Amino acid sequence: MEMERIYEIASDAASRLRALAGGSISIGLVLGSGLGEYAERLAGKKTLSYQDIPGFPVSSVKGHNGQFVIGNLGEKKVVVMQGRFHFYEGYDREMLLLGVRSMKLLGVEYLLLTNAAGGVNLSYEPGTLMSICDHINFAGVNPLIGKNDDRFGVRFPDQGNVYDRELRKELMDLSEKMGIPLREGVYMMMSGPSFETPAEIRMARTLGADAVGMSTVPEAIAANHCGIKTLGISLITNMAAGVTDQKLTHEEVSLIAKQSSERFERLVDAIVTEVF
Repeated sequence: MEMERIYEIASDAASRLRALAGGSISIGLVLGSGLGEYAERLAGKKTLSYQDIPGFPVSSVKGHNGQFVIGNLGEKKVVVMQGRFHFYEGYDREMLLLGVRSMKLLGVEYLLLTNAAGGVNLSYEPGTLMSICDHINFAGVNPLIGKNDDRFGVRFPDQGNVYDRELRKELMDLSEKMGIPLREGVYMMMSGPSFETPAEIRMARTLGADAVGMSTVPEAIAANHCGIKTLGISLITNMAAGVTDQKLTHEEVSLIAKQSSERFERLVDAIVTEVF
């Protein structure tokens, strides 16, 4: 898709969201598999379906509602992507930039990315919360390939601080104060949709990954490109292939996410109200 068309779609989405919100919004959230119910906590909710934005991709994965939600958490107004897009759904790489770029044009300055992930670190267990300190893009493609749009960022963006160090320090201090165990680790993205093989997980561990999944990295790259300060949280919903003999299913991922939702929601509340 041409660069100008991508900008037009993002601009249209931002205009529609601004009209719903009655102005700009500085805080954005992206909710991963099994975590979408967090949006129900917002007061004064207004929604915009991805289907109602011409040219916008549509979530096709179970558990991804496929809509923006605008609402208030305490005194803070937020915009939430209740469902995301993935390479494995067949979208062109530049389409995965649209959600974050729409948020940027809406005025978003702080972004929280969440996902359900497989545990690679052998000290993790299902239910572990992990603050993403860095990522490894093993999906085989970068969403910024193609002509650069200088309205969003430079051709060759530095990636030394994709997940903002100062915000991560505040998050770790906050989780300790709240008594919510939070690990810090590296997230590796594979393309999916098949779950990883035991050999791929051994490789991931050797390369320094603590968790593995099929999302988040394109959004983090896009946010870094356009100057949005970003945090990432992985909810470890299962141990990755080869760690146990348990068969991996999307339904199991969603179930563990639901069971762990109370701690996750408390932590996200605190991030929005005290860190952002």
